[in-house]
Amino acid sequence: MIRDDNAFTDILEQATTLGPLPMAVAHPCSRESLLGAVEAQDHGIAVPVLVAPKAKLATVARELDVDLARFNLVDVPHSHAAAEKAVELVREGSAEILMKGSLHTDELMSEVLARGTGIRTDRRISHVFIMKVESYPRYLFITDAAINIEPDLMAKRDICQNAIDLCHALDIRSPKVAILSAVETITPTIVSTLDAAALCKMADRGQISGAILDGPLAFDNAISSAAADTKGIVSQVAGNPDILLVPDLEAGNMLAKQLTYLAAAASAGIVMGARAPIVLTSRADDANGRLASSAVANLLAHRRRTLGKIA
Repeated sequence: MIRDDNAFTDILEQATTLGPLPMAVAHPCSRESLLGAVEAQDHGIAVPVLVAPKAKLATVARELDVDLARFNLVDVPHSHAAAEKAVELVREGSAEILMKGSLHTDELMSEVLARGTGIRTDRRISHVFIMKVESYPRYLFITDAAINIEPDLMAKRDICQNAIDLCHALDIRSPKVAILSAVETITPTIVSTLDAAALCKMADRGQISGAILDGPLAFDNAISSAAADTKGIVSQVAGNPDILLVPDLEAGNMLAKQLTYLAAAASAGIVMGARAPIVLTSRADDANGRLASSAVANLLAHRRRTLGKIA
């Protein structure tokens, strides 16, 4: 199977139309991370500020024949300093998007979450994969598969709301959320089924807003109307979800990677819940994935601008 390099064309076009925003790129010292920043600028999505050891960055740029003179560079001694400075640029308002380069996720996120110097908010930070699978008619949002390892009920509440807010920024007005477990019935020995039921009731009471929730749902009856019908499940969500809320990081990570490597799904990745959208992709992700993620971040940042003006 061949991955569709044009999977996110509509999102890219929207971001290009809205115009570029300043983006701090922490340690883009690998081929793919630097190309992701270059393509974001070339597509009119972002104005990257490259935060990295200048000599190391120059070596990568020479290998790729990239002219660094057209970028704003901030020279720092190492990757940890790059993370610290990139977060500072966002905190002080010099950048509206943060992008992870070729450094460990923990290294960047520790600076994002640092009390007093980070860009955390009252909302739990979480990651959302935006995936396009050829066999599914719309984008699938999978959360959380990268940040929260074993989220409790209240963490799942924030994870769910973050994904809903992302859908709204992409003009999905009332996304359908399938809360996944191994089974579709409330089973006291499976905590994720209890959490799913509680989340649905929280939505009924306005503690989660802007979406239609159902769960627990097993993956088959979440994604397939036929499977749901076979089990007699009557649901507005089953067979037609936008968001798949997974029980824990292990389940989400395996699901996302299975879709990527077995179903040739194209994917983008965004961290929600901070003071600015964070482009958080794997170091193994290609430049197309980073470009798509930058476009999603652009739409989020523009939406924040609009909401700020309204407020």
